[in-house]
Amino acid sequence: MKKTTELKSLSEVELLALISAASVLRKKNYFGIILEQLLKNNTPSKKIYEALLQTYLFAGFPSALVSLKIFHKAVSKQKSYIGFDLKKYLNRGQNNCKLIYADKYENLLKNIRSFSPEMAEWLIIEGYGKVLGRKGLSLKEREVCIISILSAMKFEEQLYSHIIGAVNIEVEKKVILKSIRNLSLINAESSAKFGETVFNLYNRRQNKKSSS
Repeated sequence: MKKTTELKSLSEVELLALISAASVLRKKNYFGIILEQLLKNNTPSKKIYEALLQTYLFAGFPSALVSLKIFHKAVSKQKSYIGFDLKKYLNRGQNNCKLIYADKYENLLKNIRSFSPEMAEWLIIEGYGKVLGRKGLSLKEREVCIISILSAMKFEEQLYSHIIGAVNIEVEKKVILKSIRNLSLINAESSAKFGETVFNLYNRRQNKKSSS
């Protein structure tokens, strides 16, 4: 199959992004094929686990549990868990969120607090602290995976924000665009088209700012 043979040419981060999308879209066959390719490439199992674990922030516990169970059967490694440290997650979350959103950080929290103070707090503690601040994947790798997920699920506003965030932490634009276009390899052409439309919107707005 042409699409599956093309997986062999993808970089590690592209495959991690694509398996994240396959996970949230429940494309079980493609998920298995991509997982097999990652393992053939000797991708550290920790990286695959972290990419799949963070999907629960976007697709919920049921989706993540299905994917993590499949992964566990393929790898069969016992996981260790250090425990919950609220203060650490809060500090780490604030630092990571500031890196991603830069000068838009305060406005982001202010906006979310206006309709849900709980979500504003959980964004920092749960999202950027507890999950996205974990070791195993770099923040850059996590952002590329998230962009693939948000393109797959067609969340325009969040995708746009994470494209900005990825650029803020120096993820190359060509890596962002490739991770979006790769969605066509798992028969998610409409998601790839959606993601590229949002990416092009970001580029147009940035070019307009530069020329003004």
